[in-house]
Amino acid sequence: MTNPNIDIARTYFEAVQSGDLATVGELLDAGIVWHQPGANQFSGDHKGQGAVFGMLGQMMETSQGTFAIDKVHSLMANGDLVAAHIHFTGHRGETSMAMDGVDLLRIEDGKITEMWLFSGEQTAEDDFWGR
Repeated sequence: MTNPNIDIARTYFEAVQSGDLATVGELLDAGIVWHQPGANQFSGDHKGQGAVFGMLGQMMETSQGTFAIDKVHSLMANGDLVAAHIHFTGHRGETSMAMDGVDLLRIEDGKITEMWLFSGEQTAEDDFWGR
């Protein structure tokens, strides 16, 4: 039996992986709150689709277009929350990162309303993105 929130999360991650920004935009609530971890230039709370897309665009620019979620290991649901165990990578010049993480999505009425990200190696991610 499928879980509708897992289906939404799966569609979101497939869209992110394929670069389908239209679908990502359809799935993110207009008032989304995105909690980016760490102590780097992207860390903090980003509120609204415009702020989230702006941050993601800057991440792609900083990583020379290489930042990617290359694997979704598993998706687990508990009510309106979906936890995704993922692996992500990025390269910038001679610097690279590759690590596991967890994305926690709150889904309400078919939209992702809040996102918390957890990095397996936060210091390495902070070093990659810069402060």
